[in-house]
Amino acid sequence: MSLTSHDIDRLAQLSRLQFEPPAAERLLGQLNGFFEIVEQMRAVDTSGVVPMAHPVDAMHGLTAAIGDTDALGMTLRLREDVVSEHNQREANQRSAPAVERGLFLVPKVIE
Repeated sequence: MSLTSHDIDRLAQLSRLQFEPPAAERLLGQLNGFFEIVEQMRAVDTSGVVPMAHPVDAMHGLTAAIGDTDALGMTLRLREDVVSEHNQREANQRSAPAVERGLFLVPKVIE
């Protein structure tokens, strides 16, 4: 898929934007470059590839298959899940217009 300058003009009109001609040409090149990448990705055969919810899922599967994280050169560098700051809720809520039982009260905006 390749866009034309007419497509850029139409997109600008729909989004209520105005582009000077040099900016429109630059945008045209960038969008067409993006679509080229999408087409390259579509060309890849992904049959048999199991979808994953997170890239870490793939790392767990690979490390389980070979039994060693260092063999792949991939180790999870996740920080420890520990409290690093003390609770300052009361201090933070002092300037709030309305607080009840530790919660900020806000006006109703949807009826």
